[in-house]
Amino acid sequence: MALTFDTRYPSIDDLRNKAQKRIPKFAFEYLDGGCNEDVNLLRNTSELREVQLKPNYLKNHHGSSLKTKLFGIEYDAPVGIAPIGLQGLIWPNSPEILAKAAFNHNIPFILSTVSTSSIERIGELTEGKAWFQLYHPAEDTLRDDLIKRAAEAECPVLVILCDVPTFGFRPRDIRNGLAMPPKMSIKNVLQVLGKPSWALNTLKYGQPNFETLKPYMPKGLDLKQLGKFMDHTFSGRLNEAKIKPIRDMWKGKLVLKGVANEVDVEEAIRLGIDGVIVSNHGGRQLDAGESTIKPLERITAKYGDKIEVMIDSGLRSGPDIARAMASGAKFTFMGRSFMYGVSALGNKGGDHTISILKTQLLQVMEQLCCETVEDFPNHLIKTN
Repeated sequence: MALTFDTRYPSIDDLRNKAQKRIPKFAFEYLDGGCNEDVNLLRNTSELREVQLKPNYLKNHHGSSLKTKLFGIEYDAPVGIAPIGLQGLIWPNSPEILAKAAFNHNIPFILSTVSTSSIERIGELTEGKAWFQLYHPAEDTLRDDLIKRAAEAECPVLVILCDVPTFGFRPRDIRNGLAMPPKMSIKNVLQVLGKPSWALNTLKYGQPNFETLKPYMPKGLDLKQLGKFMDHTFSGRLNEAKIKPIRDMWKGKLVLKGVANEVDVEEAIRLGIDGVIVSNHGGRQLDAGESTIKPLERITAKYGDKIEVMIDSGLRSGPDIARAMASGAKFTFMGRSFMYGVSALGNKGGDHTISILKTQLLQVMEQLCCETVEDFPNHLIKTN
């Protein structure tokens, strides 16, 4: 697919700045913020960017390719779209916009259980190529039905989430009424009135709902009842007893997302999981934790030949993807970057963001004299 993008917004930072002007403050802060004092949110990117790469300028070069194989599927670049909850609140219809863009560019899109499009709709748009991320339900019957629906939608990969045993403490969301149960205030209404494009698109596509969960939700649920429903419906802490039935039931590839240390990776291998995503939920769960690049380096050194190791949290550019791949990641995912793109540019935002990242990453590869993404580790400058 041709890599064309709006030259007014050549970086993710440009898209972020534009997004902040187009969407209500409560929606932007929900997207942009971390937890507590944002320490780990900032550490994710700053420590990743300490990774340095070595170019080879006099070596014969036969061109660079972004193509990457993961779980037997060839993708056009080693980056996918991470799962994000309440996407339609940030920008109306954004899961569908991003799913279509991912399909057109042949990269993976992961739908969250608590996003605002259904498994079936995203499966249809991606011709069965989208991944599905499961928030672990408290009831086995709901777990089994969600897994069955993901299989019927032909999702090749099921992602289970391990880093939300409790919801993160997010001061911005609390101030803005986006904690559970959510509250809409006069202040929020005034913010909406100040963002006419967002408001008109919300009218066009309707109030965002948890579309995948709709069949299980009582009719006429108000905002206070929604909080109770979510608390009663999901049990976020994973263990062997919860993972084994999923592994037995799911015939496709199974990925554990939210891994932050070697002990959990070793357990994942023992339980027959096919891949892990090293992640700290974008710095939204544990402010006192490590950045993602630190455990990634240890995990790939110890287990990179035993399980597929991927990463999200903190990546914002093509050079960031290169840094993560050089540090041993087999694949990368981004969440905020793509949501900045659709919030800034609407229907064009997904294609635009993917094109930026592909263009940036290819430039890095050409500069390094790196012909394939598998060759990135050979360009890592080791500082220890």
